[in-house]
Amino acid sequence: MITKQIFKIEGMHCTSCSLLIEGDLEDLNGVLNAQANYVRSECLVEFDDEQLNTEVIIGTVAQIGYKLQPLT
Repeated sequence: MITKQIFKIEGMHCTSCSLLIEGDLEDLNGVLNAQANYVRSECLVEFDDEQLNTEVIIGTVAQIGYKLQPLT
């Protein structure tokens, strides 16, 4: 099933950070769309929950130095 999840992002310093997060998330199998917003410090991820879960998403972003917390 397709799931949309909004995360609060900690550790972003500029718009390039949001592009890096989007790119790493979109490389994951099962992620259909990732939109990181630097100004709001949020990220919307649309993914297939049969292929991955929020823990994988959080772990992927943690590997590049950012912390995600689910909002919805």
